[in-house]
Amino acid sequence: MNKHLEADFIMLLEEHQNILHKICKLYADDTEAHKDLFQEMVIQLWHSYPKFKGDAKFSTWAYRVSLNTAISLFRNKKRKIVTVEWDQAFQNIRYEEYNDQQEEQLRFLYAAVRQLNDIEKALVYMYLEDKDYVEIAETLGISEVNARVKMNRIKTKLKNRLNQQGGI
Repeated sequence: MNKHLEADFIMLLEEHQNILHKICKLYADDTEAHKDLFQEMVIQLWHSYPKFKGDAKFSTWAYRVSLNTAISLFRNKKRKIVTVEWDQAFQNIRYEEYNDQQEEQLRFLYAAVRQLNDIEKALVYMYLEDKDYVEIAETLGISEVNARVKMNRIKTKLKNRLNQQGGI
């Protein structure tokens, strides 16, 4: 792959890396699983990048590839991910921790979201990222009406779970 393509990819990944971290928070139960999943998503994005035509925004494309990676890995129960050495070019891509106060506030929400099925988790994530239903539907490959109906059902489900747990 040429250096220009690599530089573009790294710049876009640095700009949008929080997408990956947030997906990891939904699908990974601990720090090591988060790091492994993050790395696997970066690898999948890198392998897929030459096919990225720019028809959609990079963030939409990254959501789709990253969510598909997370769903595939955890649906198949392949939690053990083979790791590879990071190239120097990826040194600015980092694992970021939330501060303690944010962690405490999000703990109940993430616990409730982890109980959802894979598609519901993806929908919640994108909703929390303030994505409109058109983009959510496009990314998940469902209709806009279906995305709205599913989100309303998920909101009710999460509200009930959070009330039962005494969270948020």
